[in-house]
Amino acid sequence: MPTRLRNAPWVRPILLLVVGVCAGLALHANWEQAGEAVASLPLWVLPTAVLAGMAGLTAQMLAWRALLAGAGSPLPRRVAARVMFVGQLGKYLPGSVWAFVAQVELARDRSVPRSRGAAATLLAVAVTVAVGLTVAAVTLPLSSAEAARRWWWALASAPLLLAALHPRVVGWGVRTAARPFARFREVAEAGPLKVSGRAMAASVGWTLVAWIPLGLHVWVLAWAVGADGPRSLGPAVGAYALAWTLGLLVVFAPAGLGVREVVLVVALSPVLDAGAALVVAMLSRLVMTVADVGWAGLSLLLFPGRVPDASSGRTPAAPE
Repeated sequence: MPTRLRNAPWVRPILLLVVGVCAGLALHANWEQAGEAVASLPLWVLPTAVLAGMAGLTAQMLAWRALLAGAGSPLPRRVAARVMFVGQLGKYLPGSVWAFVAQVELARDRSVPRSRGAAATLLAVAVTVAVGLTVAAVTLPLSSAEAARRWWWALASAPLLLAALHPRVVGWGVRTAARPFARFREVAEAGPLKVSGRAMAASVGWTLVAWIPLGLHVWVLAWAVGADGPRSLGPAVGAYALAWTLGLLVVFAPAGLGVREVVLVVALSPVLDAGAALVVAMLSRLVMTVADVGWAGLSLLLFPGRVPDASSGRTPAAPE
C-alpha cells in the first residue's frame, strides 16, 4: 500500500470496519452452527469456556509483549493488549497474513519500528508452534493414539522446534532474515535486531501457561456433552494444542477454519463419539470467536487513546 494512502486518516477506520464485519459474520456463522448445542448446555458452561479462552489469549499477548520488549520496544500492558487483540481480528480475513500486517502496523503507531514489530510477531508464531506441538506431543500419545499416529510428523518435530528457540539460533535467524532489508532507512534506524534469552524464556513460559486455560475450555465443553471428566482432560488439552497449531500453519484458512475441527474430532475420539466431538469442535470455534471479539472490543473500550508515533519524536511509555 502506498505511504500516502496508508497514512490517510480514513483508511484505518474503513479497514477496522471491514475486519469487524468479517469477525461479526464469523461469529454469526458459528452461532448458527452451534446454536442448538448451546441451548442444551448448562448455563455456566459457555461463559466459563469463554473466560478460559480469554485467559489463554491474555497469556499469549504477554508472550508477544515479552518478545517485543526483548527486541528493544517495551509496551505497557494496556497498549500491547490493544495492539494485539485488535490486530488479531485480521485472522478472520482469508489468509493469516492480515493479522500479522495489522499487528505490525498498529505497533508502528506506538513507536515500534516495523522491523521489530515484524520480528516479534514472527517469533511469537514460532514460539506458539513449538510449544503447542510440545504440549500435544506430551499428552496425545498417552491419551489419543489415533491422533498421535495420524500427525506423528508434527509431534516428532517438537524437539527440533524447541531447540530452534535457543537465543543463538534465534539471533542468527533474525539477522539473516533482516539482511536483505538492511538498506531501508527504517531498518537501519531501528538498529540490529536481537532478542535476549530472558525475553525468549519469558515468551515460552507465558505460551506454556496459555495452554492451561485454552485446553480447559475444550475440556469443559467435552465434559458438558458427555465425556468422562478426569479421563478427557489429557485429550482435550493435547487436541486443542495440536488443532490450534496446525490451523495456524494453514495460512489460507481464516482462523484455521476446518483444520481445527478435523483435529479435534480425531483427537477426542477416545472420550467422545464422532458426533459429540464435532459438537465440541463447533462450540470451541464459537467460544474462541467470542473471546477474540470480546477482547478486541474491551481493549478499544477500556484502553482508548493513541500513543504518539515515532514521527512525533517521543519515546514510548515504559511498561506498566
